[in-house]
Amino acid sequence: MELNLDIYRTMALVSIVFYIGKFTRNRISFIKKYCIPPSVVGGLIFALVILFCKLTNIATIHLDTTLQSIFMTAFFTSIGFTASFQVLKKGGIKVIIYLGLAAILVVLQNTLGVTLATLFKLPTLLGLCTASIPMIGGHGTAGSFGPILEDMGITGATTVSVASATFGLIMGSIIGGLVARGLIHNHKLKTIKDENSEKLPDEVGDYNEENHNILSFKRLMNGACLLFIAMGLGSILSDLIEKLELTFPSYIGAMIVAAIIRNIYDYRKKNIFEKEIETLGGLSLSFFLTMALMGLRLWELFDLAFPLIIMLFSQALLVGLFAYIITYRVMGKNYEAAVFASATCGFGMGATPNAIANMDELTNRYGFVHTPYFVVPIVGCLFIDFVNSAIITIFINFIR
Repeated sequence: MELNLDIYRTMALVSIVFYIGKFTRNRISFIKKYCIPPSVVGGLIFALVILFCKLTNIATIHLDTTLQSIFMTAFFTSIGFTASFQVLKKGGIKVIIYLGLAAILVVLQNTLGVTLATLFKLPTLLGLCTASIPMIGGHGTAGSFGPILEDMGITGATTVSVASATFGLIMGSIIGGLVARGLIHNHKLKTIKDENSEKLPDEVGDYNEENHNILSFKRLMNGACLLFIAMGLGSILSDLIEKLELTFPSYIGAMIVAAIIRNIYDYRKKNIFEKEIETLGGLSLSFFLTMALMGLRLWELFDLAFPLIIMLFSQALLVGLFAYIITYRVMGKNYEAAVFASATCGFGMGATPNAIANMDELTNRYGFVHTPYFVVPIVGCLFIDFVNSAIITIFINFIR
């Protein structure tokens, strides 16, 4: 039996799947503990249902994914609007240093992924699907670069990338505490006790999805218009970039235009409607991820089971060693540096909320320090997506 859903029925199903994911996450403490988004949970549940239907020949479901690329571009465009050079300058030298460390980690992850893919006699580009695309990039980057690699002939690229991103979310949270506590005990670091240790500083922001912000129609409309203007101008820029015969994600033009608009607004000291754009970007990400995971072809992982396990645990070992040896030493060889190392494990294999969760767990026990809570969100939320996309693009064009 074949079911063909039009765009309206597809979006209705996507919304239902999202709420299934949210319900499941709230009921299973393991999923909630490791900050796995409801879109990922719901999408994976649906993908498992599709796998069962395929193996038993019960039914085949075809979705209309017309809006998927639009949601993807809207999300990454919203990221472009966060690229403020004023914020980077205000963050000080530690922001620059930590961003440099993150860039080095991106290069090491991709080098390791390509090397292991070669050793397992897999397509070299498939190695990137277990490297910085899903690790530092997370599910959003995995869902966007996966189809690009599939268009280049890499079968299962999206499935491998998204599966790797899910692994990274969990493993990044596990190794973060192990690395930091190992540093504290092995180096006998002097820790800090603070009666406000359970409270995050104001600069971090609130990652609780239940936090509701008051939005007005006027502000939301202005934010939406800026978002769509950047997407439209960005599509023109992307067309010009394609003429260079280089492989770039389709959203790169929109990200660049959004960053230019943001810094023009900053220079003129105008309101960019950042909260509204962030809200629209978050909405787009939720729909995009849900649709991307609903379309996973999990049966494509069967032949890659053993190599994939080795490649993913190798990435976890790389991030753990990088945080323990490099991040700790470069960021000061003290308790604050250990907190930075814990954060590196979180966003180096998952996402910025994972990094914050790792730091919370550590500082709740050993005492609060301010600097990592300011530096990590700036690097993880504002700048690393630009750096990661650029380095991934260089790797793709160099090794294809």
